[in-house]
Amino acid sequence: MNLEDSINKVRGVGVQKAAALRRLSIETASDLLTYYPRAYEDQSRITRIADLRPGTRATVVGVIRTVVERPTRRRGFTVLTALIGDGTGYAQAVWFNQRFLKSKLREGRRIFLTGKADYAYGGGGQLALTQITSLEFLGAEESPASRLGILPIYAATEGLTQKQLRQMMAYALRETAENLTETLPDVVRTEYRLIGRADAFRCIHFPKQAEELSDARRRLAFEELYLIQCGLLALKKRSVEAQRGIAHEANGARVAAVLESLPFTLTEDQQTVWTEVARDMESPLPMRRLVQGDVGSGKTAIALLALVKTVESGRQGAFMAPTEILARQHYDYLQELLTPLGIRVAFLSGRLAKKARTETDAALAAHEVDIVVGTHALIEDHVAFAALGLVVTDEQHRFGVAQRSALEKKSEVTPDVLVMTATPIPRTMTLTVYGDLDVSRIEHLPPGRRAIRTFLRTDAARAKIYAFVRKEIESGRQAYVVCPRIEASEESDLPSAEEVYDELSRGVFRGIRCGLLHGRMKAADKDAVMRDFYEDRIKLLVSTTVIEVGVNVPNASILVVEHAERFGLAQLHQLRGRVGRGAYASYCILIAGASAAQAERLKVIEQTSDGFRLAEEDLRLRGPGQFFGAMQHGLGDLKIADVLADMDLLLLARKAALRTLDDPAALAFVLPAIRRQYRGQFDHIWQI
Repeated sequence: MNLEDSINKVRGVGVQKAAALRRLSIETASDLLTYYPRAYEDQSRITRIADLRPGTRATVVGVIRTVVERPTRRRGFTVLTALIGDGTGYAQAVWFNQRFLKSKLREGRRIFLTGKADYAYGGGGQLALTQITSLEFLGAEESPASRLGILPIYAATEGLTQKQLRQMMAYALRETAENLTETLPDVVRTEYRLIGRADAFRCIHFPKQAEELSDARRRLAFEELYLIQCGLLALKKRSVEAQRGIAHEANGARVAAVLESLPFTLTEDQQTVWTEVARDMESPLPMRRLVQGDVGSGKTAIALLALVKTVESGRQGAFMAPTEILARQHYDYLQELLTPLGIRVAFLSGRLAKKARTETDAALAAHEVDIVVGTHALIEDHVAFAALGLVVTDEQHRFGVAQRSALEKKSEVTPDVLVMTATPIPRTMTLTVYGDLDVSRIEHLPPGRRAIRTFLRTDAARAKIYAFVRKEIESGRQAYVVCPRIEASEESDLPSAEEVYDELSRGVFRGIRCGLLHGRMKAADKDAVMRDFYEDRIKLLVSTTVIEVGVNVPNASILVVEHAERFGLAQLHQLRGRVGRGAYASYCILIAGASAAQAERLKVIEQTSDGFRLAEEDLRLRGPGQFFGAMQHGLGDLKIADVLADMDLLLLARKAALRTLDDPAALAFVLPAIRRQYRGQFDHIWQI
């Protein structure tokens, strides 16, 4: 059986079970094998019934003495009880509403089972085993030793039992064994004392003892981190060694003129980052640099200077933003500042009229445009550059590696790349998330920027909060209200954006123009609402997190977050950055549940405006699972490694990957494994 064979080839998988597996994102045998257990039950030793202790889980082997089925007061609900003896004593085994077992639980049969021990109801002190997770029958002479081990527990779904998942997994392991070929070079396995791949898969699913499980997890987590590192570092290697870059000229009169025209002096952080960017651009090797900086830290000024520098060198610049309205705002800013310097700036989006789009395309191809600002439309096939020298992407986590690469390929020589994000990323994550980029950080806000006053409140203060918001709006300001859900749901009592919008617009904000914004709206409708808010026609905007990456609205001075406990600290900080962009006092008000644990967590954001500190705290509290989906589209979430818990392993994996990049034989060995694992997401490195 091949690893890429359909899950339908696994014995026992029919139409219904295949559908259930697909709900777990399991389509192939490989997907099944990498669906790792969420927990384990230790069945490595047998406990005598005489030694059972209430409140503990245990595995026992005994003979069924009696079987009783009795109904309960609840209609159609039954309790099935088997009395089991092992020569040291007796215990009841109890199953609720599992009548199908009665025919199997015959007197005299030997039974092997694991459950939780407790005193039996009405049993006069006799112990009972409930919450039974494992049940098997033994032959008269069969030794239970063959059944001992550690039982995997999987995150299940409707239509699949734990037993079925284990049977499928055992079959897939057996049938694919010869195809579980090695992905790590021998030198790496030897140096880091890693077990073989086939053994690792067997032991992660069906370990016999804790040591086997530990070795298997270490091997598979290392492999996951190592392959990502190799892929990202190979991208970087290709940029450095296999691509012809552009040696931009030293800063000239236009760069000096822009610096002179800025309404502020670069901060020390900005100056440091600009020096790093300018140095990279003047090198003949292609620049690959990420600029991390909090909202309002001045990343756009760095992008502006870099774009002017590429124009001074006779090249063109492309500035890609994730939304049309944000791209339009960048365009307006650049055009106002650069047109007096004779620099030609154009705008491109998918929603431009065909004639305007055609004219812009022609101007770019003829080098009649120096800088183009746009959305994803910049990577479309019809867009061609005469001399692309620099690619800038704003809010990098909204784009994937492949999208960025598509824009880079629009030049006969490799353009420099500058990517920016206001999303604070913990230092411990940057190696993995942005392993193909050099990283610069703007850690301090410019002096004089107004601090955003942040308050944590419970629902009891809701009426007072919205009365305050109305007062601020009446004085000329604007406000955001962010909700965790778009619409009402039977499964949740969380207020939806639609419900809050209806309540507020018809209640406390009656007579004030309110708007609603969420991700299910058509792009044109979202842009229209955001434009109305930007131009002060909408005073109160009720939204989901779709505003997390939004337009700069200096007049917006208040952000209210409903059920703030449902958001991560880094996300709340990102949302908070929507206000405090003008000259007015700004407020962020978090309305949260009364849970003491949640209140303690949210106090951190009330106390600090340091986005990087908040990101580190978020990583510590919530784990790293979301970073890979949100930060770098295309890599997907880690399946077994935990960047927080496995930081030492990550550093070892990166060290090993760096050595692999310098070993042609090892690199040739590992590249096919990267391709298989990431299914085309690193396609642009195969020419190495």
